[in-house]
Amino acid sequence: MPTRLMILPSKDFNNILLVRMPDDFTEQEAYRHLTGVIAALEERAPPRDRGEVIEALEERGFEVVAHHLGPELCC
Repeated sequence: MPTRLMILPSKDFNNILLVRMPDDFTEQEAYRHLTGVIAALEERAPPRDRGEVIEALEERGFEVVAHHLGPELCC
């Protein structure tokens, strides 16, 4: 099965995450699940840090993948 990845964008380029989706999730299920995880974190009192987000994702079977941000595309 091919590797399925999802980009979690952020206004702060340093906080963009690339995650590998669990095999037992469809793309829609993964999107909805991640939306719920992010919403639960946002309900907590700020500040939350990147480590907290990564930990919450990994607890639910998502794997954060190391990446390098390249140049912005023109189109």
